[in-house]
Amino acid sequence: MDSAYLPFPMRVSDVRIETEDKRLKSFRLAFVNDADRDAFTFRPGQFAKLSLNGFGECPIGLASGPTEGGDLLFTVNKMGLVTTELHRLRPGDELGMRGPLGNGYPLAEMEGKNVVMVAGGCAASTLRSTMFWVTHPDNRRRFGAITFILGARTPGMLLYEKEWRSWRESDDVDCHITVDQGTPAWDGHLGNAPAIVEQLALKPGNSLALVCGPPRMIEAVLPIFTKLGWPTEQVFLSLENRMKCGMGFCGRCNVGSKFVCKDGPVFTKAEFDAMPADY
Repeated sequence: MDSAYLPFPMRVSDVRIETEDKRLKSFRLAFVNDADRDAFTFRPGQFAKLSLNGFGECPIGLASGPTEGGDLLFTVNKMGLVTTELHRLRPGDELGMRGPLGNGYPLAEMEGKNVVMVAGGCAASTLRSTMFWVTHPDNRRRFGAITFILGARTPGMLLYEKEWRSWRESDDVDCHITVDQGTPAWDGHLGNAPAIVEQLALKPGNSLALVCGPPRMIEAVLPIFTKLGWPTEQVFLSLENRMKCGMGFCGRCNVGSKFVCKDGPVFTKAEFDAMPADY
């Protein structure tokens, strides 16, 4: 767009309920204008602002991979006014999308290395994007071993079932799906995602780790990486829950000298450790 303040006009092409409580829905959005679609590029880990006239806008991580084609995928957690209105959208409805915003995951640094991804709850969206990037046939050879860990409270709260079942069956990915509380039909791990990291005893070696989840999960898993000997420069985390205006103007995402929407949302653990303890 000519201005970062102007949203792209988008049209809903598909809606999918993701979780048993129906509070998370995934929306595939198509660009109204072909020229916008052709010009739009993004990196896994970045986010965008979805907007509805008369209601406002909210920041949502890009869940689609850059290799998936022209439509963009966003998974929306029904939490407030704007997200509630977004949940009312149906195929054919139009809205605005401003982005991409933020810095994304370190794709260049990941090349030639083993990649560990730890995802929790609705924050699995940007790591879904990353998984589509690193496992794409054109990219897979650029990376070493890929370990993907996804956790949720119950099987019915796990996002992207079709995708994680495919990754779990793939020889290219060491995929671990875990829930706090299972069901008689559950065939995955029991326990939270940090516990799986500890059980696997993942070695830092020639590796990078990407962590995205609710604050409690991030706070629980970071000490485990430290215990396993991971240098702070090799662990990356996303503070996407702090995102607000997306432009660094409102100051509501500020943590110390950092603006999460501009300097992040992806930071190394070394950068995170240097921030004030208000996360």
